[in-house]
Amino acid sequence: MSESSDDTKIRIVKIHDGTVIDHIRAGKALEVLKILGITGKDGNVVTLAMNINSSRIGRKDIVKVEHRKLASAEVARIALVAPEATINLIEDSKVIEKTRVELPDTISNVVVCTNPRCITNKEREPIRPNYEVTSKDPIQLKCLYCWNHIEEEDIISQFTR
Repeated sequence: MSESSDDTKIRIVKIHDGTVIDHIRAGKALEVLKILGITGKDGNVVTLAMNINSSRIGRKDIVKVEHRKLASAEVARIALVAPEATINLIEDSKVIEKTRVELPDTISNVVVCTNPRCITNKEREPIRPNYEVTSKDPIQLKCLYCWNHIEEEDIISQFTR
């Protein structure tokens, strides 16, 4: 049986209003949903596509969420899971804003240091956690106070508990 060109095309329905998160690393879309607290019970339409061919990053995932705009803290968390992602804000079925998520060289107040003895984990110390990004693939952070390294799995587990 031969496959027509229509069978090989990706058909994902456009959304009218909301957010499209594109170019998520393949296999990471479920973590993005957890970061956003999306369970499917809130009533918003969510479209999820996984392991799609991408000329830019090889294989990718896509998440579309109707009637939802992302807060800056959510975008920062997504950057730690999907540093190549693009976020498209949609209104009246048109892209009104397109931003590329970028993992900065340093990150503040997004992740908790995994070293329980780190000064940033002391309740009485008014110090916000700060990290240097030491690797982007896989993502690895280094605490600028105790020099503890935080691996990608630890970062993801903090967002998805």
